[in-house]
Amino acid sequence: MTDEQTTTVSDLFRRAQELRRQSSPASYKEIAKQLANDFRGQPFPPLYNLTIPEQDALAPEEDWTAGLPLIRRGIQFEDWNEVALGIVLSLEQTEEYARQRGPEGTRDDWHDREAGIQEAVDKGIEKWMPEELMSLAERQTRK
Repeated sequence: MTDEQTTTVSDLFRRAQELRRQSSPASYKEIAKQLANDFRGQPFPPLYNLTIPEQDALAPEEDWTAGLPLIRRGIQFEDWNEVALGIVLSLEQTEEYARQRGPEGTRDDWHDREAGIQEAVDKGIEKWMPEELMSLAERQTRK
């Protein structure tokens, strides 16, 4: 298998999310077991890319990174069970965060990624976007 075909930590996380959707009554322990079975015998993800970037905007870093130490240890010791436990820990933490905080857009100001930059964004748009493009954009958003 080439490096391009190697499974990444993000791929494993997305597979765990898929398993969770397919069998929502399944426990996290069952999902970890299924995940480990699905990938047993395959090459381990690279250690240089232990990240789940798509989760960065959905949950605080301390939640989606919760399982990364387990994943790292699993890769180092070539243990799919350990890798799967780490993936499921991150999944559990991000799902719990979403349950507690509600859907995207209803969160507190502290987790708002756009907080404090609106003035700079407006200033940049004002400076670089011609008036006719601005009018067009405003008309499109009203539709």
